[in-house]
Amino acid sequence: MQRYFVTPAQFEGDRVEITGDDARHIAKVMRGRLGDKLIVSDGVSREALMEIERIDAGSVFAVVIEPMEMSQEPRLQVSIAQSLPKGDKMETVIQKCTEIGAVSFVPFLSERTIVQYDAKKEGKRLERWRKIAKEAAEQAHRNRIPSVEQPLTWKNLLAAFSGYDAVYFCYEKEQGSQLRDVLKPFAEQALRESAKPASLLLVVGPEGGFTEEECRAAEAAGAVAVGLGRRILRCETAGMTALACALYESGEMGGV
Repeated sequence: MQRYFVTPAQFEGDRVEITGDDARHIAKVMRGRLGDKLIVSDGVSREALMEIERIDAGSVFAVVIEPMEMSQEPRLQVSIAQSLPKGDKMETVIQKCTEIGAVSFVPFLSERTIVQYDAKKEGKRLERWRKIAKEAAEQAHRNRIPSVEQPLTWKNLLAAFSGYDAVYFCYEKEQGSQLRDVLKPFAEQALRESAKPASLLLVVGPEGGFTEEECRAAEAAGAVAVGLGRRILRCETAGMTALACALYESGEMGGV
């Protein structure tokens, strides 16, 4: 069944007005008719099975049939900090990690970032990334749309580490701690302290990886450097792999 996100303001009592691209998708692509069922979420606290009661030019109106529980979100809140990769790889990271269960994305610039960052052009790219996150969240039946932040400088990313319960710095040269070594005890503790969901930041480098100096700076800022096994993963694969492992260990995929 199709799922759509709206703003809380679009919910009025037991009715909702769907506008914009979503309304066009329902009317033109899905060929929606009166009486058709769909799921609508405000992405915050309200979700419901609804029935279309009117289709106007540019708007679809639906009425609540049955409220739904918002239970699709992971207990462990994992964010992906991804150094900006080439081409459309960031789109792949956002789409696939949204499907898996990431709650936010933090693009950043590091020493070996190849992309030429242009703040003037970044608005359109950020808008596209957020649209991809929304569409992937709808496809995966998420209750919330992951946030996609403005790209950060390396310095500002390090300063942001303090806002998370744990930060794992994915580093291909790490010979000590492996991701599994640190994930299991962290996930077990996160599940015990279930009153507040634990937050985890996974930091992934660009195509050329991180420098040793960046690794030392990340550790000094509170991150734990971890390896992802014996094989070298592409930058767009590393975040997906680490995210899936984290959610498995926290029980989202049958791990606990």
